[in-house]
Amino acid sequence: MTDITQENLHRTAKYFMDTGRAESPQQAVALLETFGLYIEVGPEVRTSREHQVALLTLVNVARRTFLGGVHVINAPTSPLLVPLANAQTVYQAVALLGGTNAKTRRKNWPVALIGDVEPVNISSPCWRVTWEDWRAGVIPLADGRRLKERASAGLAPALAAATCATETFLYYSGDHPMAGHRDAGVSLWNPSASWLTPDSTEPGIVYLPSRLWLIGLGNLGQAYLWLLACLPYDPATLQLILQDDDRIAKSNESTSLLTDTTMVGLMKTRAIAGWLEEKGFRTSIVERRFGKWTRRAPHEPNVALFGVDNSLARAALEQAGFGLVVETGLGAGPQAFRNFSLHAFPSSLNAAQLWSRDVATNSADVLKMPAYQQSKHPELDECGLAQLASRTVAVPFVGLTAASFAIAELLRSLHGGSALELVSGSVAALEDVEVSAVDNRIYEFGHVAVAA
Repeated sequence: MTDITQENLHRTAKYFMDTGRAESPQQAVALLETFGLYIEVGPEVRTSREHQVALLTLVNVARRTFLGGVHVINAPTSPLLVPLANAQTVYQAVALLGGTNAKTRRKNWPVALIGDVEPVNISSPCWRVTWEDWRAGVIPLADGRRLKERASAGLAPALAAATCATETFLYYSGDHPMAGHRDAGVSLWNPSASWLTPDSTEPGIVYLPSRLWLIGLGNLGQAYLWLLACLPYDPATLQLILQDDDRIAKSNESTSLLTDTTMVGLMKTRAIAGWLEEKGFRTSIVERRFGKWTRRAPHEPNVALFGVDNSLARAALEQAGFGLVVETGLGAGPQAFRNFSLHAFPSSLNAAQLWSRDVATNSADVLKMPAYQQSKHPELDECGLAQLASRTVAVPFVGLTAASFAIAELLRSLHGGSALELVSGSVAALEDVEVSAVDNRIYEFGHVAVAA
């Protein structure tokens, strides 16, 4: 049996350890191994890049959490239209991303539907993964509704997939009594509006950012990059600077969408740059910690996407010389891990005041749980056990949801929409996302047209 340490801990399994629902790390992982998902796809997946984005995003997110398996029924052998895997066909991409191609359902797992497919003999929760323009989510099959799922830039289908993974997890964990029986979704154009109601003010996405600086390449940073790969870029037109000073650990695979076990031990910058450059994107790397000493040079990207879970680094966001910074953060602990937030600078807020000090995670309470008894971790001393307890609960679909709002902030500004300085919400209640708008922000930091 493999010893469990902070380096290889499955970050979703920690939820069941911290709540006392699992009495050991091994029992927590065994519980995740009972979670599984079927995905049934319709004919649209053969020719629609948006339907392929929805499918491959759901496979990638779900397989990291539902360790019983993610089985895809009817995945076609048609050409892959999106650069999300080093594959020639959709069928091959499903397998490379950790899914299992299957012909029939054999277990009573929840079912996700993508495209025009009508399943039979459904007794478990079943959702349609659906989207339209800037709006995305899931609708129970029994509801009978579906959005238009017409051609889009790819951001909404990816968010719909993240929402499906959320609802599946809430169903398995029993954290929401309506999971599997309700619609769930959000509008990225107007998060305060109903996502199921058509919005005539939503523009088509015709422009994309051309120069970005990514700070932090963990859960959030890799979610940003996955979404950028979902967008209809000519990859050579996007310049990326990747900044991180850490190496990939085994635990990162449970939360970070571009990470696999072959990357463990590599510098995050180099591993992720390799993933991007295989797909034609241009990258430069910075392998030092971000802080008050960081300064942007005039020739470097003027927009930063920030995904570092460190208050002191966040406090320095406005000192580096960026014209626009979009920062997202995730809640910590067994009660708040479903929460996310977004801040954009410059705004009426001040980064240095918001994060004036680094707040340490209090792991004293979880140390009292059965999963942290010293007798169950003979390989760890007191310090190692405290480090294990201090790791935060994390799931990839929360990070992807937060990242969707961040990329949408750039795209909204590019298309004349309202700029938001603050977004706050929970994946368990997307209907209650809170936003604070600022005067319209003109995006003047470089853009390209979407690829034909």
